[in-house]
Amino acid sequence: MNIKKIAAAALTAVMGFGLVACGSTATTSSTTTTGGATTTAAAGATTTTASGSTSGSFTTAEKGVLHVATNAAFPPYESTTDDGGFTGIDIDLANAIADKLGLTVTVDNMDFGSIVAAVSGGKSDIGMAGMSVTDERKKSVDFTDTYANSKQVIIVTEDSDIQTPDDLSKADKIGCQEGTTGYMYCSDTPENGGYGEDHVIAYNNGIIAVQALLAGKVDAVVIDEQPAKEYVKSNPGTKILDAAFTDEDYAICVSKNNPELREAVNNALNELKADGTVQQIIDKYITAD
Repeated sequence: MNIKKIAAAALTAVMGFGLVACGSTATTSSTTTTGGATTTAAAGATTTTASGSTSGSFTTAEKGVLHVATNAAFPPYESTTDDGGFTGIDIDLANAIADKLGLTVTVDNMDFGSIVAAVSGGKSDIGMAGMSVTDERKKSVDFTDTYANSKQVIIVTEDSDIQTPDDLSKADKIGCQEGTTGYMYCSDTPENGGYGEDHVIAYNNGIIAVQALLAGKVDAVVIDEQPAKEYVKSNPGTKILDAAFTDEDYAICVSKNNPELREAVNNALNELKADGTVQQIIDKYITAD
């Protein structure tokens, strides 16, 4: 387990886009670069120093802290540990970014469908949850550059008649995690390549969706590839179809009202991509088949 700076904080899950910022005061931080070190100073606060070359000013919901909204039921990107902590690609990457900015990380664990609202409302600073960039999400939040690629895949039972993505048209019910791109694609109208909302059931997380598949409540589950592998490994009698449903990229979402933070996070992310840290983190959790 490699969780160096996680402050214990799990938000009570909230549903939909009704979440608004409350109970926290934004703190403005200024960063300057001298000799390759970044100094971060909050108004009226002591100065902290972090490595990296990020500069400018940015705002966080809590002084000295980067609040990261996630849904910790999405291994290997984020999941809970036996001692109540958090682990995964996004957790390690969030800590690496925070190091660059002179901040510590607090994980705000919530339903996936609440993440965009938490970030856009200022309750959390960034959202990292294996989140794909979509036009719909871009209406509410901004995104950094991408840091990982994934696929939407199809999980079925071993004896299923569904053998290709085209066979999904035979499914009476398709299970997805609520708020995900898999749900967006599948619940869209047939004219747009989807199957219609009447044929899709949204679940709080992928684990519950796969349990519904085994119980015969749905005929297939559409979800991201890496967590799908974990779910299938833990649920004998299921399999992933060879052909992917779609390909997509993951990025970090940031409030539209905080472009300075997006720039700072993006700069830190690109430094971590350039020096190989991002790939090292991914390789730690995802081994070659």
